Amino acid sequence: MEIVTKIAPIALALIMLGLGMGLTLQDFIRVLQRPRDFVIGLICQMFLLPVIAFILIKIFNTPLELALGVMIIAAAPGGVTSNVLTKFGGGDVALSISLTAIISLISIISVPIIVFTSADLLGISYATGEISMLGISLKMFFVVTLPVIIGMLVRKFAKNFIISKTLLIQRISIFLFIIVFGAIWIEEWDKIYSFIARAGLIALTLNITMMFIGYYIAKAFASGVEQRICISLECGLQNGTLAVFVSTQIFSEMIYMVPTAAYALIMFITSLIFIFLIKKNIQ
Repeated sequence: MEIVTKIAPIALALIMLGLGMGLTLQDFIRVLQRPRDFVIGLICQMFLLPVIAFILIKIFNTPLELALGVMIIAAAPGGVTSNVLTKFGGGDVALSISLTAIISLISIISVPIIVFTSADLLGISYATGEISMLGISLKMFFVVTLPVIIGMLVRKFAKNFIISKTLLIQRISIFLFIIVFGAIWIEEWDKIYSFIARAGLIALTLNITMMFIGYYIAKAFASGVEQRICISLECGLQNGTLAVFVSTQIFSEMIYMVPTAAYALIMFITSLIFIFLIKKNIQ
């Protein structure tokens, strides 16, 4: 737990810095120019995902500690990996970047609200009375929002250099993501089987359900196939590093990170399968 607690904030800040380096004001203006696709993606990810997660918790009668872990990963925004896989899958990369960026900025408010409300509904006590919604929001501001702003400023004043290093920045972000979850697996190696057995099924069900829902809601209301692919992947690929960070700030036990660790492993597999099916023209 100690390794993860120290690594997660640094890794998350660097990942968000990399995200900021890939952003321009045009990414935010695009939302105003084509709001429908963005709003559909936002509704699916910020509202439907936590609701579906809570419903599944009740259906599976999930133990409380694991249940809140599921809600933490469901509350997290999409990660940089969703942008990379959207590009790989032939989806709308610009929409993916806009969704990831704006929902990540909103997350300093939305994540604490979803997590604390879920904890209250589930009857779970926090690790310490000093934890508050405002406190978590402030900590998230310094490791999520501020690095994005700094990244955007860096890009503004070193645009050509940053553009030439885009692929490297994406690879570093994914590498940092792997380090965080590698640390979790290493620290808790003797409990890995128990973790997967206890959290794997609900993580897999949530992931597949949301990719399915995201795809078909987008099919009904969004612009086209590229937007469906993007929204589906945004619903299925969450910022696991952010979820780990939130977990370490509120709780002192590794059990709350179990669903996040399970989900992080599962989401890559299911997303690659989804992309494979899309590329085989199953729509």
